[in-house]
Amino acid sequence: MNGYSEIEREKANLINATSISLEQLEKSKNETLYFEKQRAMNQVRQRVFQQAVQGALGTLNSCLNTELHFRTIRANISILGAMEWKS
Repeated sequence: MNGYSEIEREKANLINATSISLEQLEKSKNETLYFEKQRAMNQVRQRVFQQAVQGALGTLNSCLNTELHFRTIRANISILGAMEWKS
């Protein structure tokens, strides 16, 4: 009878140790999933921000080109006007 109770005790210890290992594995899995989710969300945020910055730079570049174009036209008109007055 003593040998049987020893086997039952070892079996219970093994079940307990297995249960603890499974709980730790589940916790580790959940932490990994959380960090992977955070990483994916950060990547999406970074891409959205990068696209927004690129769009803003494109708009700014277009505005600056337009302004430069208008200034060049005004300067050319002024030069032509000055030439006309001298003639």
